[in-house]
Amino acid sequence: MAPPDPIPLLRTPVVPVVTIERAADAVPLARALAAGGLPVIEVTLRTAAALDALHAITAELPQVTAGVGTVTAAADVAKAVAAGAKFLVSPGTPRELATALAQAPVPALPGCATVSEAMELAALGFSVLKFFPAEASGGVRWLKAVAEPLPQIRFCPTGGINAGNAGDYLAVRNVVAVGGSWVTPAEAIAAGDFDRITALAKDAAKLAPVSRAQRSTIAR
Repeated sequence: MAPPDPIPLLRTPVVPVVTIERAADAVPLARALAAGGLPVIEVTLRTAAALDALHAITAELPQVTAGVGTVTAAADVAKAVAAGAKFLVSPGTPRELATALAQAPVPALPGCATVSEAMELAALGFSVLKFFPAEASGGVRWLKAVAEPLPQIRFCPTGGINAGNAGDYLAVRNVVAVGGSWVTPAEAIAAGDFDRITALAKDAAKLAPVSRAQRSTIAR
């Protein structure tokens, strides 16, 4: 059985990658992003508050699709799902983790940085992969290069993506969305400046990935 399809969840061009130090910031942060047009959020497992923050978002904001990023071990999968994660994201995907993600009850974006890794994950049934760290691993040029030999795989690149280059990534036909932290600056979260975050989200939400029709045209 193939892993659940993440495409229906990736309904915005930009997935904010957020690191939350205080669980109390989670709901106002998620509300600010949703108000700006970015209701799909990746909460990274980089702080002790991450799972509590995720639980608060899923409990109070049903209109927000909150997932968990920085999943680095099989044990993280069960913890994230129990906290309410709607999707899972890993920076890289060793075999044990790949198996756990493939068996998870929610969609996953397993991380890859090479063609061989992408092919191995595709063989497990994953159709959308996280390309990380995108800029350091070849960026837009890498994505364009693999589009022909790996036409069945789509990517959500993250790592080094910002307001200045996000549009370049979204213009590539095998990119369905991008992930980035530029819409949630740490200093804005710390200061409670959620109006600034909403403004940044509104700008990001105006970006548009290549449509399926455009992909077909480009592919010919």
